[in-house]
Amino acid sequence: MGKKKGSLAGFLVPSIIGIALFMIPVQYDDQWTIVVKIIADFISQSVSDFLPLLCVIIVTMSAVLGIIFLGKPNFIATYPIVANTFSTTAIWVLIRIIGAVFIWLTYLGVDADDESSGVIHMITSPDNGGFVLNDLLTVLVVIFLLAGLLLPLLLDFGLLEFIGAMLTKIMRPVFTIPGRAAVDCITSWIGDGTLGVMLTANQYEGGYYSKREAAIISTTFSAVSITFSIVVLAQVGLMEYFGAYYLLICAIGIVCALIIPRIPPLSLKKDEYLVKGKAMGESLPRGYNSSLQYGLALAKQRVAEHKGFAQFMESSFKNAAGMWFGVLPVVMCIGTLALVLANHTPIFEVLGLPFLPLLNLLDVPQAAEVSKTMIVGFTDMFTPSIIAAKTITVPMSKFIVAVISVTQLIYLSEVGGLILGSKIPVNLPELFILFLERTIISILIAAPAAHFIFS
Repeated sequence: MGKKKGSLAGFLVPSIIGIALFMIPVQYDDQWTIVVKIIADFISQSVSDFLPLLCVIIVTMSAVLGIIFLGKPNFIATYPIVANTFSTTAIWVLIRIIGAVFIWLTYLGVDADDESSGVIHMITSPDNGGFVLNDLLTVLVVIFLLAGLLLPLLLDFGLLEFIGAMLTKIMRPVFTIPGRAAVDCITSWIGDGTLGVMLTANQYEGGYYSKREAAIISTTFSAVSITFSIVVLAQVGLMEYFGAYYLLICAIGIVCALIIPRIPPLSLKKDEYLVKGKAMGESLPRGYNSSLQYGLALAKQRVAEHKGFAQFMESSFKNAAGMWFGVLPVVMCIGTLALVLANHTPIFEVLGLPFLPLLNLLDVPQAAEVSKTMIVGFTDMFTPSIIAAKTITVPMSKFIVAVISVTQLIYLSEVGGLILGSKIPVNLPELFILFLERTIISILIAAPAAHFIFS
């Protein structure tokens, strides 16, 4: 009996702490957020002056060690965490190098205020590289550290096994993914989309998700958090519509989750695993009378297999190092390039033209201005609402842009860059196709709903 109680406590205590940190909304400073975000904000404020330099150091180390590890040095097998963090392909090393060049130019402020200097100014200006370094990386570096260190509370003590057993009857037939993926979705929804991608990448690399499942979960269920949604709606000055706004976002998210996994490119992914034999069976085995009983048994089994504090710390530092050195350089490189294109070329205006007939068909006011925001969301989630606030005057059109910019979900400056920097099997062209699919579905639902809301 004592052993059974100990196993149950070993599941409940860390899991409850993890849920409290990552998934329970709390009101702080007149805003709803999560405890991890409160801690991250406190740390960020305490060391804000040091964070840009820390990002420079991390991105530079990633590039230098990435080059060294391309040569497969002899000591690579001695330090598995280091090897796993810095060993990658030549193309990703190149991206890390470009990210290092961009971050140094931006940090040193080279030609940041000299518009006549051309390309260098476009990279380092406050709207491009300056935004990525000072507004994105300085936030991500703290969140990645905290999430990496604390995510094992959600991952390693049976919570995913328990929830997986409880929700299998819903998630598998409806969304074609394991029940445990519900944790990824809830963490993204309450906390942050990047946390959901981190969870998915960790589970895929551990052999618990197949290629197809990891691709679906990361691109469909790593939802934009409530906090980010509020920021977007506030940007266009329509906070009085938040109730209808967020209900519409959730409805569109469910429709996308029903449709997109069943069509290419996600439907073409195979159920192959990085690590064999780790995936959980999801049918109720003989000897168990309920999903609750089976879920508790799986959770206690996972606790029994855990090797204690040493394994916890190893898992924590592996997660944090992977995010710091693998993802920050990708965000710096791809995010900066995307914003340069958005701010200094007409490419997104031209790419938005195919959406104009659909927007006109759905009788969206200022359809030409709205069309310009459709593709720019692929670079950054906030950019469409910033453009809408400056160029669109009709509240209904602003509302539509605010909804679609959130439900598009895949933006390169954060979630998209995080997916590309991980081992999740989704490449850049596939991300863009998924982005277009989500955009079309979102328009078809958001525009009629907005006509009803603003009628």
